[in-house]
Amino acid sequence: LHARYVLNLLHETRKHLKQLPNISHVSTCYSEEVTVCGDLHGQLDDLFFIFYKNGLPSPSKSYVFNGDFVDRGKQSLEILIILFTFLLIYPKEVHLNRGNHEDHMVNLRYGFTKEVMQKYKVHGKKILKMIQNVF
Repeated sequence: LHARYVLNLLHETRKHLKQLPNISHVSTCYSEEVTVCGDLHGQLDDLFFIFYKNGLPSPSKSYVFNGDFVDRGKQSLEILIILFTFLLIYPKEVHLNRGNHEDHMVNLRYGFTKEVMQKYKVHGKKILKMIQNVF
């Protein structure tokens, strides 16, 4: 995805998240299901498998992602792009909680910073700064 679109997605995500309270309350009735996921750690195949088994986020399919989206795996940025896109499309059905790997110092140590810089050599620093603002 071109850096311009990544930066635009990050800007819109940040704008949306700033409107939300620090704590999200998610409730459901007996007839509805909520899928809770955690620790994707850059493993895009895991996210695709979750969607394959449980369906894509939609008005009838809610998700809570409990952080640690990035680091360790090689496709952390792709995971963020997908999750942020679903968050903007379905803001009442997709909830993202920040984990300890959504932190600048942890990203330096466990690989996310390097991943972004390799994928976006020219705009990498700008994208990383915006991601940290979103986190």
